[in-house]
Amino acid sequence: MQPLLLIRAGRGQMSAIERRIADFILDNAQLLRDYSSQQLANALGISQSSVVKFSQKLGFKGYPDLKYSIGEAIARNGESGEPEGATGADDAQDLLARSLWQAKSRAEEETRLLNPPEHLQALAAMVLEADRIFVVGIGEDSVMARAFAIRLSLLGLLAIHHFDPVLVPAEVSNTDSRGLLLVFSERGEVAALARLARLFRARGGKVVSVTRHTANALRAHADLGLLVSAHDEARHVEPLLYQAALQQLLDLVFLRLCSDESRRRRLDDYREHVRSLLDD
Repeated sequence: MQPLLLIRAGRGQMSAIERRIADFILDNAQLLRDYSSQQLANALGISQSSVVKFSQKLGFKGYPDLKYSIGEAIARNGESGEPEGATGADDAQDLLARSLWQAKSRAEEETRLLNPPEHLQALAAMVLEADRIFVVGIGEDSVMARAFAIRLSLLGLLAIHHFDPVLVPAEVSNTDSRGLLLVFSERGEVAALARLARLFRARGGKVVSVTRHTANALRAHADLGLLVSAHDEARHVEPLLYQAALQQLLDLVFLRLCSDESRRRRLDDYREHVRSLLDD
């Protein structure tokens, strides 16, 4: 990893304070070895914690780790600290991709820690025991909900996807303890979804919410909650992290469901059928 290239590539997505730190480091990379985090903060008129957070956001353990990495880059590549020809668009794009990958990896790890194996196993058991599975989501949440419902269907499970929670109550009037409702809602603040969850549980069915890990109304009405952690100061980046972390979480649930040999065999048969159709 070339730290100065990483800083240069990510500068456009940084906050005002982060850009000040980035510009100082880019302009004074050779002198950075003489600056502690507190001295750098004093030079810029900011808090020491801002310097530490800046380093961690780039994927380093802290400021000393960042400073050491920059020192190594200068020793390898000369005064600029950047390899020859590394200022082109291709190199910047590569470093931007690495930065995004690191952010997604952090979000996926945090999400995994929020959902212990026993929770995923409990959800898999609820899915396999259900006679009908209603999958609901609105907006972008509907995309993830629909994709997961399709996967469940490929395993031979009766999964019904709905993008409009208003239409669901008519179908759940006869729900009993074997009914399962999966509700996808990133913020968990849609009143219609909370009402639907209350109704479903009142009918004896079980409810699983899929939301961020923050407290929300939907989680309060769920028997089990899948939690997603994804944070970034850039508003256009945060949804990408959320979707990546959620997809990884759903993939883990799907793999648990595939441990049932009969379900996995059904999925294999379906894929063979599709392959034969495409080959004709």
